[in-house]
Amino acid sequence: MDWNSLTSVEQLQEIKEISKNEKVLIFKHSTRCSISAMALNRLERAWKEETPIKPYLLDLISYRDVSNQVAQEFAVDHQSPQVLVIENGICVYDTSHMGISYNAVVAAH
Repeated sequence: MDWNSLTSVEQLQEIKEISKNEKVLIFKHSTRCSISAMALNRLERAWKEETPIKPYLLDLISYRDVSNQVAQEFAVDHQSPQVLVIENGICVYDTSHMGISYNAVVAAH
């Protein structure tokens, strides 16, 4: 899986623009949490190269300000781990913890 790193608040505007042409996945990952590591691993194992979603990984420990802005920008309560699917500039799907699955992410719209 070829992750794009989400490391700045400015990237959120880029993500909104990209999402006008393709879905974008944001995975909010806590590097200190075993549940987050497990959810990330499950998603990566199931991911297919041809999946039509651009994936971004946010290390919310290192970039807490970005994580907070994601919650505010897309009107979702902060969770960890958490996935958001962005389409046409808005969050069309979010879930956390054991709710994170490849099939749900792909089906989101």
